[in-house]
Amino acid sequence: MTRKSRLLAVSGVVIVAALIVAALLMWKATIAPISAPAAASFDAQMKLAGARVVALGDCIVCHTAKGGKPFAGGLPLATPFGTLYATNITPDVETGIGSWSLAAFTRAVRYGVARDGHLLYPAFPYIHFTRMSDRDISAAYAYLMTREPVSAIAPANDLIFPLNFRPLLAFWNILFLHPGEQAADASKDAGWNRGKLLVDGLGHCASCHSPLNAIGGEKSGHAFDGGVVDGWEAPPLNALGAAPKPWTKEQLVTYLRSGRASEHGAAAGPMLPVTRDLATVPEEDVQAIATYILSIQKAQPAVMVAAADSVVHVDAPSAAQRGAILFGASCAQCHGPAAPMQSIGERPTLAFSTAVNATTPRNAAQMILSGNGWHGEDSTNYMPAFSEIYSDQQIADLVSYIRASYSRRGAWKDVEETVAKVRQENNAR
Repeated sequence: MTRKSRLLAVSGVVIVAALIVAALLMWKATIAPISAPAAASFDAQMKLAGARVVALGDCIVCHTAKGGKPFAGGLPLATPFGTLYATNITPDVETGIGSWSLAAFTRAVRYGVARDGHLLYPAFPYIHFTRMSDRDISAAYAYLMTREPVSAIAPANDLIFPLNFRPLLAFWNILFLHPGEQAADASKDAGWNRGKLLVDGLGHCASCHSPLNAIGGEKSGHAFDGGVVDGWEAPPLNALGAAPKPWTKEQLVTYLRSGRASEHGAAAGPMLPVTRDLATVPEEDVQAIATYILSIQKAQPAVMVAAADSVVHVDAPSAAQRGAILFGASCAQCHGPAAPMQSIGERPTLAFSTAVNATTPRNAAQMILSGNGWHGEDSTNYMPAFSEIYSDQQIADLVSYIRASYSRRGAWKDVEETVAKVRQENNAR
């Protein structure tokens, strides 16, 4: 046998071996379907515990389409790689999880594998849910299997090639999935450990509040450094001490449970429904979350800001000067220093706003474009949207004025380009 023949033979063996390994990684067995269990077969206390677990995991937020039935799926989830649609997790046998056993449900939560063996996309945060305890998984199963069954099929995902080829997720999982319950840190108290479990596991906070790498995994070494989700910046959770007014535990708990915190502002975008879920769980859970988040703060340079009862006036460029006129017409009634909302309602000044003091203008632009919807009597976070009223340039002028007048941080660059990009993203959803 010649040297070339030997090399070809060896190469062939390596290729065959690689294909066998790939096939073994990609292939997952089907778990046999079951008859939908009767709601009465689940323990009442387990269902109650499951309601708490499902709320902490924000399941209804992602698995309910706008105007749709709870947990019936269909919500579009925009990603850098295309659009995914949330699945139906009601106990409907044909289109939901009604035929799933607890074993099938547990495998999906821990390993991202559906009952029929296909791999789930990591928009479903199984890389975090894998840290849940068996009891929490069982409780969530009991709660979901006793919801109203809804027949609903999610639209087909629209992903770029080759990411629309699910078996490739097997290799993604090698890099990012580390299955198993989260062990407690014996050097920390119970509250801190509970908070870490909720933040890193069930709450999957890093999924939104961390930057992603080129293949959609959370960047190593950058947990909680901030990310972008549904067109909004999810601010860094490890820089709360660098806010114009550093966050206190009491403020963070109030914000997570009500969507509003004194000296910081109101929740908006994808964070608002999260706070509505957290309002339903025992306060001790949110206290634990706040304890853990405040323990991961990184040292940040101090930044001076305006006093709470004043506005910093600067020699603004023309964009900010034009924005001042728009602010007086559309914003000052609520956000001006003499506005009843502040003088009587004790709402925080824009000088303390996370969006106004952020490193980019994205959230300030998004807030003006999209506003915060009206929720009937629960209207504490309401703000009208101005996307149909003002042009990109006018909104950019407003953003520039607010930054120049209410923050002592430097002016933002490319504001109008950011506004145009955000509007385009919103229109595409």
